[in-house]
Amino acid sequence: MAKMVIFCGSDSPEKAYPPFMLGLGGLAIDMDVMYFFTLSGLNIIKKGNAENIVLPNAPMSLPEFIQKAQELGARMVACSAAFPMTGVTEEDLIEGVTIGGVATFVSEADEADIVLTF
Repeated sequence: MAKMVIFCGSDSPEKAYPPFMLGLGGLAIDMDVMYFFTLSGLNIIKKGNAENIVLPNAPMSLPEFIQKAQELGARMVACSAAFPMTGVTEEDLIEGVTIGGVATFVSEADEADIVLTF
């Protein structure tokens, strides 16, 4: 099975939506998809934050994209190394997100067929 790893480092709408559009494309063709959230990208997976990240005319809201990706089996990992810099804690995160560090991303990226960064 092909593997796609998506590095999500920004909560700007122009960088928060494309990872989900592309990830859903990968999931549609049975790819293993992992999202890695760090720095301001952690805001995407903080409880109640995705609702505030809006891209006009997007086909779905960001919370809908997140839910669909999770339903289709995407793995979502929050970067523990960024927690002290951002003030984010594990309790702040939406359900279904796991915690991993830099080594998690590097290991997953090393095995991936596709690595995308946003």
